[in-house]
Amino acid sequence: MQVMNYIKEYLSNYHNYKEYWNYEDGCILIGCKQMYEATKDEFYKKFITDYVDSFVTEDGTIVNYEKDKNSLDSMNAGKIFFFLYKETKEDKYYRAIEYIMKQLRSQPRTESGNFWHKKIYPNQIWLDGLYMALPFYMEYETVFNKKENYSDIIKQYTNVRKYIFDDKKQLYYHAYDESRSQEWADKETGLSKSFWLRSMGWYLMSLIDTIDVMSIEIFEAFKTLEGLFKEAVKGILQYQDKDNKMFYQIIDRSDVEGNYTETSGSSMIAYAILKGCRLGVLSEEKYKKRAEEILASVIANKLATKDGTSVLTDICLSAGLGPDNQRDGSTEYYLSEEVTVDDPKGVGPFMMAYALSLMTK
Repeated sequence: MQVMNYIKEYLSNYHNYKEYWNYEDGCILIGCKQMYEATKDEFYKKFITDYVDSFVTEDGTIVNYEKDKNSLDSMNAGKIFFFLYKETKEDKYYRAIEYIMKQLRSQPRTESGNFWHKKIYPNQIWLDGLYMALPFYMEYETVFNKKENYSDIIKQYTNVRKYIFDDKKQLYYHAYDESRSQEWADKETGLSKSFWLRSMGWYLMSLIDTIDVMSIEIFEAFKTLEGLFKEAVKGILQYQDKDNKMFYQIIDRSDVEGNYTETSGSSMIAYAILKGCRLGVLSEEKYKKRAEEILASVIANKLATKDGTSVLTDICLSAGLGPDNQRDGSTEYYLSEEVTVDDPKGVGPFMMAYALSLMTK
């Protein structure tokens, strides 16, 4: 009951993260969707509809949507439209899906074929952006476009494996600059410097959520993503803390002073593995307990009481790369970012993971 009470109190007192349509609120909406599917409690569905209907007009326009910024982040919350359209059959939600697809169709791309993360990050692929855009893109292709662009989506994932994966560490770097022009990028490889936990969380969630909404009938595409997911899960689990079962902000540097077990990324990994087990992509016998241990540790060690109220602690507030030289991708940089409580980037995935734990009992 502690977790359920925390989630409901958090949502009852929730204020939009930003005035405009944003990915952080999207994390909460997706968490609510998972909680609704796990519990059938109308409280979560009402939260979703109240939020979305404050932004979406009858013609599908999303008010305060920053479409001219060409940001993949803006697409994340749009995933909820598929749920709402399926639940209500209201045309405005389908039109809102098309509203976002209009941006996706014109999104700038690298020469290798991947979407730019944002207009202000030209020629750059970030793991974050895979989560923001590709599950949305795949669901659109499956539901509305006869699967015509599956190959595009798969190519974007295989490009990431080709350019961003480190064979020795069995981890993915945060980002890749195809132009090698950014100060944070290695001049030979184009890679950023560090293995940031939440970026790996975004990547794992992007893969399993994309797998969830694709058709297994396109077997080669399905097997490609399944293989990438299994490889990434195996890789990240090498770095799980043996005592508290969580993961560090800088994944492979638990020895560095100031490094800490971070809540959002650990919750994302728990969610991805639980969902992988639920979909039959991972062996329940081998992996389910590992995910449950991660979630249990988050609950035991990160859900705390402050001034008589429950809060979710040790969430990295924000981290990125450039566009100036202050965010240089170093270990020191990621450990310098503010650590906060109750941020949607942590609470949303925590809700997702908890909902999956209810569904798998």
